[in-house]
Amino acid sequence: MHEIEPFYNWRHDYIASEDEQSPFYGTIYNEFEYDKQIYNFLLHPQWDDFGSHTLYLKVLFVDYDKQYSIIELIGEWNDAIDNDIMILKRELIDLMMAEGINHFILIGENLLNFHASDDTYYEEWFQDIEDGWIAAINFRQHVITEFMQNNIDYYINFGGHLNDLPWRTLKPIQIFHHINEQLTKRLNG
Repeated sequence: MHEIEPFYNWRHDYIASEDEQSPFYGTIYNEFEYDKQIYNFLLHPQWDDFGSHTLYLKVLFVDYDKQYSIIELIGEWNDAIDNDIMILKRELIDLMMAEGINHFILIGENLLNFHASDDTYYEEWFQDIEDGWIAAINFRQHVITEFMQNNIDYYINFGGHLNDLPWRTLKPIQIFHHINEQLTKRLNG
């Protein structure tokens, strides 16, 4: 896992540690030591710690005018033991919403497992974004199944074309428009 880096091809457009509105503004990364780990597995130092013991992330892109963010995840999403959704909501999502973000794109290729608890914070997040949405792209099928079995798909959009979106070949605005179009079709169709 230490060789899996967050996606870096958009760094010429956005770097969270240089964005004064970002919760990660001013973060200094240690390029010489692995200072993060999930269980006994070391993580690449570019991943951001938001308070979870098993889940890390990278805010890849934020557009404050169009009100969307793209967040890449790695690790194990564990609501049952660590209540990761509460930590994520309080330490990142609430701060981003205070800056006007109401469309959240979660990339889950490196999310290995999901362990559910209740859906209170998902419901809160969903209600807080009003005209926005939460989309999960490229999550592993067994993780999607766990989310669906626990009715989290009521709050986060999974499935269909979102499962195999070639996001790495697109620009952030293209991803946003593509997902927005898909979700608008779902709501209207």
